[in-house]
Amino acid sequence: MKILIITDAWEPQMNGVVRTLQRTVSECRARGHTVEVIAPSDGYFTLPLPTYPDIRLAPFAAKDVERRMIRFAPEAIHIATEGPLGLAARRLCLKWQLPFTTSYHTKFPEYFTARFPFIPIEWPYNFVRNFHNSSGRIMVTTPSMVEFLDQKGFTNLAPWARGVDLSIFSPDKRAAQIGGADDVYKDLPRPVFVNVGRIAVEKNIEGFLELDLPGSKVVVGDGPQRAELEKKYPQAHFLGSKFDDDLARHFADADIFVFPSKTDTFGLVNIEAMATGTPVAAFPVSGPIDIIPGSKAGICDEDLQAACLEALTLSRKDAAAHAQNYSWGAVSDIFISLLTPQYQPAARRRWRHIRRFATIASSPYHIVKMALRRSWQFLRGKNYADFKSPVRKSKKDDKS
Repeated sequence: MKILIITDAWEPQMNGVVRTLQRTVSECRARGHTVEVIAPSDGYFTLPLPTYPDIRLAPFAAKDVERRMIRFAPEAIHIATEGPLGLAARRLCLKWQLPFTTSYHTKFPEYFTARFPFIPIEWPYNFVRNFHNSSGRIMVTTPSMVEFLDQKGFTNLAPWARGVDLSIFSPDKRAAQIGGADDVYKDLPRPVFVNVGRIAVEKNIEGFLELDLPGSKVVVGDGPQRAELEKKYPQAHFLGSKFDDDLARHFADADIFVFPSKTDTFGLVNIEAMATGTPVAAFPVSGPIDIIPGSKAGICDEDLQAACLEALTLSRKDAAAHAQNYSWGAVSDIFISLLTPQYQPAARRRWRHIRRFATIASSPYHIVKMALRRSWQFLRGKNYADFKSPVRKSKKDDKS
């Protein structure tokens, strides 16, 4: 199957959404599907997202999106984000009456109002609801998010979980001797409480840094709020962004992973931490509440400090065992099953018509040629109708 994914979040960004899409693409290709991705990093002119300069958007790529969609002629279309590329693809799908799916990765309205509190949250919710409800299916991260969005008026919801690369995130990444030379936190007092992710206001990193905890607090990642928090909390340790095996080691060598966010829809980092054997402490909100309760892999509590301290008593083996339930293979199979592809012959006919229409619409020569052809057909049709007219006069009528 030919699958087209349009996303405003892609490399070189590094976050849960990007990692999810990257791995989904890899798994789909491994299953024999042909996948094309349209993203801002495809050579488009980009502008930084206001208040978020690390994220760059491509606001003037609509024409190229149209050309690439026509050339690729996908059988299934998935729009992953609500940015300029997503909006351009959605407009074309509606114009050409093509089925498509979307995914709801983040609580965009909550992110928006965290930065602009003077704007009513209903406004961004109206935008995302209208964006997603025109799709054939909205893929969301957890059953609790399905329930949450259903109450907000979203339709055609289906859960699509997240996975973890168990070859990278594993208990084997933990230092052979905590405090030894290979321990990434060897110079820090234990226990080590770590948070990994984007350092931004909606992630509530400050909620973690304000906790009264023993040992050390570590923040791994980067983002627009980093400089402010480094200055405000000099006792915390900010290590910047880490990737792949290095990131896995920072998960594995920590004692507790702390997830203070209340706006994420899943929190892929929770599963990555568990996969390395590190228990999780989090608020009982969408994402953690779908993953942690009953797992013995973490603690959910409205009192995040109490959750952190209780998590210290959990077994690292239980945390690692729970993460085995989240393989990317199973997650990608769910993604493929939730797509709304066209029946192949029908898809080919539709794209043939779309190509023809686009060729005519984009060429003045073709426009004039089509106009002349239709005029000639009209004239021929009119003359032929006159010739076949049943009200012609008879010879008798002519003699009279």
